[in-house]
Amino acid sequence: MRTSHSLIVTLLSSSALVASCNVSAPGDPATENESPAPLPALSSWNDGETKSAITSFVERVTDSSSNEFVPAAERVAVFDNDGTLWSEQPLYFQLIFAMDRVKALAAEHPEWASEQPFQAVLENDMEALAASGEKGLVQLIMASHAGMTTDEFETIVRDWLRTARHPRFDRAFNELTYQPMLELLDYLRENEFKLFIVSGGGIEFMRPWVEEVYGIPPERVVGSSIKTVFEMNDGEPILRRLPELDFIDDKEGKPVGIHKFIGRRPIAAFGNSDGDLQMLQWSAAGDGARLMVLIRHTDATREWAYDRDSHIGRLADALDEANAKGWTVVDMAEDWSRIYPFE
Repeated sequence: MRTSHSLIVTLLSSSALVASCNVSAPGDPATENESPAPLPALSSWNDGETKSAITSFVERVTDSSSNEFVPAAERVAVFDNDGTLWSEQPLYFQLIFAMDRVKALAAEHPEWASEQPFQAVLENDMEALAASGEKGLVQLIMASHAGMTTDEFETIVRDWLRTARHPRFDRAFNELTYQPMLELLDYLRENEFKLFIVSGGGIEFMRPWVEEVYGIPPERVVGSSIKTVFEMNDGEPILRRLPELDFIDDKEGKPVGIHKFIGRRPIAAFGNSDGDLQMLQWSAAGDGARLMVLIRHTDATREWAYDRDSHIGRLADALDEANAKGWTVVDMAEDWSRIYPFE
């Protein structure tokens, strides 16, 4: 299905355990109560230039004796979500959520059986859905994401994540996070970085689960949004979601979102597609040490292999700029010893 990231998102993550040096006899109470030794930092990242580029950068900016030292308050790192922290194939997961919502609501809307783009969703006709264009996708998002309170929408998202299964892996969608990126988040936190998600996905689609999955609190999520209004409902204050776009956090919108909601230029930025290019350009333009990273999907066996010709997560212009400017490009097949936590 030929759709751009911005069209979709407007609707709206090898090494063995380190052995102990002390050997105790079997049955020793002291050993029986001990937890397994923790994995070393970035244990799912293979040794090489990519891993070294990350660790060297962190060491430089956290060493108070280095001329590239950055105070902890200024150590801001931003991450795209789709294709950077979790998978995004065969469709963006939020689009799959929207399609599932349309199917769940179809009984209340018999007219959808003969009205596009809803008919295409109900009949699983991806060609017809693509033919509906931007207008059809916006209709789909508004019908599935608006009309309820913010609390109701959060419950709907949580329920979907608990019950929906990925078509290839038969696992919950929030299990399709990248183990190496989870380790990277931990590594940066340990070095006093402030971590933010800056995604084209819907901000209220992500907020219900990102803290549990990534350890990033909801207030550190910047994303696309629809309009929300305050109302009194039978004496109770509520926030109701309207079928109107508010902010698109994609491409040129990402630097705007960073400026508007974070207020500091990041010193590290991580993305995977052309939709992240402007975020990386903006972050790279600051003074001092900078780390710009692209996740390149090269593993068709364990995940997927795609870049320049993909309609989902297209990576072409950003890859060219990364090569020209010396940004770090992660080769998933070569640089990651494992992809998912469940491997």
